Amino acid sequence: MKFHLATAAGNVVTGVGAGWLRVNADVHRQSLLLAPDAIVAPWAPAGFAGLTEEDFAPLLDLRPAVVVFGSGATLRFAHPRLTRALVAARIGVETMDTAAACRTYNILAAEGRRVAAALIVEGTAAPASPAAR
Repeated sequence: MKFHLATAAGNVVTGVGAGWLRVNADVHRQSLLLAPDAIVAPWAPAGFAGLTEEDFAPLLDLRPAVVVFGSGATLRFAHPRLTRALVAARIGVETMDTAAACRTYNILAAEGRRVAAALIVEGTAAPASPAAR
């Protein structure tokens, strides 16, 4: 059996930690929406506790088949009313902590799937310096 390295074309999460995540080579310190061909930032400025239906509405414009929702440092589920428009549009929504959501997004994007990630960034730590990677 031959194995082939699959890499996503477009935006890939290359690092994640408390208070930051790195997309390609750019560090983001706020929550964001991510698709292989788009980054919407800032997103959900009030954090998990302040999520609204309007926060999830821009995902419809990205036209994903599935949304991977990263709820922050811990697994928390958004109220179903917040994602009602996505479900009505037949867009799947999977919830996990943000680090797991980043990994899942990368895998699905590498497979060429129509995926978007809604990622809550929490905490205050800085990413490792490039020399430490």
